[in-house]
Amino acid sequence: MNKDMNVDVGGVAVGDNLNVDKMDQKIQDTVTEINQTKAFDASNLTGLFFQLVTVGSELAMVFGGVMPYIPQYLQIQSKQTTQGFSMFVCLALLMANTLRIIFWFGNHFETPLLIQSILMNLTMFALIHLCVKINNKEFFAEKRKGRHFTDFDPDYFWRWTDFLSYLEFVMCIALLGSILMYFLLDYTLFVDSVGFLAVFTEAMLGVPQFYRNFKNKSTYGMSLPMVIMWTCGDIFKTTYFVLRKTPPQFFICGSLQVTVDVLILGQVWFYRQNSEKRRRSELGRQL
Repeated sequence: MNKDMNVDVGGVAVGDNLNVDKMDQKIQDTVTEINQTKAFDASNLTGLFFQLVTVGSELAMVFGGVMPYIPQYLQIQSKQTTQGFSMFVCLALLMANTLRIIFWFGNHFETPLLIQSILMNLTMFALIHLCVKINNKEFFAEKRKGRHFTDFDPDYFWRWTDFLSYLEFVMCIALLGSILMYFLLDYTLFVDSVGFLAVFTEAMLGVPQFYRNFKNKSTYGMSLPMVIMWTCGDIFKTTYFVLRKTPPQFFICGSLQVTVDVLILGQVWFYRQNSEKRRRSELGRQL
């Protein structure tokens, strides 16, 4: 009788131990599941953060390129004069972005860069349209003969008096480049050369403005916010090229572009006294 009691008691003790072990295992499993859930949530949040940063960077690339020209457009529209702004900046950007679009067919680079090029061309045409409209007031007031692209007069290149001439010239370049790319698509050297020419031309877009400032010994009429936004945008763009591992042409010419921007900012300081004199002179004429 005592033996049975001991077995029973022993059996109960063994059962209790098994129940405790099972409970401990369940607790450990629950803790493990909680930790895994937290790790999964943290991973999701990190992934979401990087996705947002990527999308934000791509949007900045698409729209950031055109932002510097909004202050210049508004300044020209407000003052009703193109003095201080070089139309050759528009030429450089139109050529660079048209060539970049053609280059895309030979080497499919980042899609945001392609969209940026299309948007930039539209912006440059809008700026040219405004400049032509304002310049024609003075031109035709003096009863001078109109100048057109179809005149094929090199003395008036990019100084035409109608907007259609600028559009025709760019379309001719685009058509010629597209035909060459179609027939020479399999030649890597040609495709890479088009890509380099595109980004190199864009890198040189500040040179006409730099030369105009140097010639006038003044930066009057040039939009300082435009140049500051140029510089910030080009620094961001060059960093984007590195991180996204775009073709090497983009980084090399992006660095050159930042250098030109810094030189133009240096002119703002160097010619500050002359610019102030010009500003006061213009104010005196208006009064």
